[in-house]
Amino acid sequence: MRFEPTKLAGAFIVEPEPHEDARGFFARTFCAREFAKQGLASVFVQSSVSFNHKRGTLRGLHYQKPPAGEVKLVRCTAGAVYDVIVDLRSDSPTYLQHIGVELTARNRRALYVPEMFAHGLQTLEDETEVFYQISEFHAPDRAAGLRFDDPKLNIRWPLPAAAMSEKDLNWPWLG
Repeated sequence: MRFEPTKLAGAFIVEPEPHEDARGFFARTFCAREFAKQGLASVFVQSSVSFNHKRGTLRGLHYQKPPAGEVKLVRCTAGAVYDVIVDLRSDSPTYLQHIGVELTARNRRALYVPEMFAHGLQTLEDETEVFYQISEFHAPDRAAGLRFDDPKLNIRWPLPAAAMSEKDLNWPWLG
């Protein structure tokens, strides 16, 4: 695996290194030793999947507040997404900055989302599926979020927002 650092300290794009032969290829997408060697979380206690029927569907921006903060490893297994993370670490030089990364079933990239980063995505194709490995158990009482369209974040989503949850539409604006 290759770990490509992003402009947000602690966040990485993780790319498999395929070993090809006449059958196709084989590639490791996670190895606890390799993640630990990079100083990254190497224990995930939950895995989840989201399936999205329509192009333009927007999920997020979600995070869990301490002491239930979580790390996520996010991969698109069918279709394509524009995946966004926002740094919420108040002591970080990149506080409230974000990055967007295209994750597709074809490029097989994953995004490593550190603790105290909000995460959201927009589907770029119909019938898109996303797989999440998560370092902490879901704690509904610690769940929080940011508005996808908050002007303080100035996120430029590639498509108009289509299907969204009522919860995501009602996260508070940043102060």
